[in-house]
Amino acid sequence: MNSTCTTESSLALAGVAPFSSCDWPGRLVATVFVAGCPWRCGYCHNPGLQARSAGQLAWPEVRSMLAARVGFLDGVVFSGGEPTLAPQLADWIQDARQLGLAIGLHTAGIYPHRLAVLKGLVDWIGLDIKAAPGGVDAVTGVPGSESRMWQALDVALDMVADGGATLECRTTLDPRVMTADSLHRLAATLQVRGVTHAALQQGRDAKGQPLFDATQWPGQAVLDDWQRRFCQFSWRHA
Repeated sequence: MNSTCTTESSLALAGVAPFSSCDWPGRLVATVFVAGCPWRCGYCHNPGLQARSAGQLAWPEVRSMLAARVGFLDGVVFSGGEPTLAPQLADWIQDARQLGLAIGLHTAGIYPHRLAVLKGLVDWIGLDIKAAPGGVDAVTGVPGSESRMWQALDVALDMVADGGATLECRTTLDPRVMTADSLHRLAATLQVRGVTHAALQQGRDAKGQPLFDATQWPGQAVLDDWQRRFCQFSWRHA
């Protein structure tokens, strides 16, 4: 078999956004979307990337695009889908670092052991914290999600302490599976665990429409609570 042929399994990348100012706060980056995610959150903003078959690109194509933009970009963010699903992720990151690019990662913490392998390779982590304790599985639709997510938070905090990474914990709000009270509990939980950077994001449906009126919910008391508990807090809504 010709070793230069592209196999279906190598097409793990679903696409690239060549320039983004929102995927890594304060940085201009390219965003690489990895195909596949086993969770089924009701507000997923990339449902077309849930299947592994959504992959259409091989890494050499993406690397060439990134190399052509060195000097214009601050870094590259690996997103998805769930990027830690790809066993090649560490190799891609090392390759991108050799180009001189800083590395950002969006992850839901589905594979905490794979996240741990990236210690020292990632500069910024955007970790999706799905819900307060006891509510995670209802968001993801997959039993057993909760333990994985909290393990991943511990791994990410270790990457901050010993690996030099910066961590932002982001929670997408969905009033169908969470309450204002649960958001107060979540803020307290994250603070106790040592999180210092947090964000709340307005959830949207499959058509991109907001799931709730941000002027009415989750309410100023929740937003004030989160603002008070974290060194840096962002409320992202349209």
